[in-house]
Amino acid sequence: MHATTQKIMDDYDAQPGLKEDALRENLIGTWELVSYKVEEKESGDFINAMGPAPRGRVVFTPDGWVAFNLEGSNRHAATTDTDRAQLMKTLVAYIGRYRVEGDQWITSVQTAWAPEWVGTEQRRTVTVNGQYADVVTPWRKMPNWAAGRLSRSIIRFRRANCAA
Repeated sequence: MHATTQKIMDDYDAQPGLKEDALRENLIGTWELVSYKVEEKESGDFINAMGPAPRGRVVFTPDGWVAFNLEGSNRHAATTDTDRAQLMKTLVAYIGRYRVEGDQWITSVQTAWAPEWVGTEQRRTVTVNGQYADVVTPWRKMPNWAAGRLSRSIIRFRRANCAA
């Protein structure tokens, strides 16, 4: 952890906004996907939306950009339009400007795998603990899974430059 970040975290109760500054600084860098779970709200069941070994990265830049790309397990090159359509169900990707409010990062989406996300704001509650970041999305209807029912994603990332 950066010395500046530690100082901000030690002092954040004394001044409003310092907790957000510490979270913003802690997010900067490249994070690699460790796990991805999808919970269906109505049943409480977990959907195996991305398979047993999904992969991906999220990159936060110091100047306020975020690039988010996750893909499911066992993806293979498509040979038909049906194959290509199926691959879209195991992909989540977007880029935009981000800001931090409280314990959330909010992305103003500028480009995305799903056109309906462009121009929206995507909120993610995030807790950074050492080299791990735990992320929870709000309940929402995803274009990829759960057939229009409400679901949320529970995601764990690890700093990409750290060993397991």
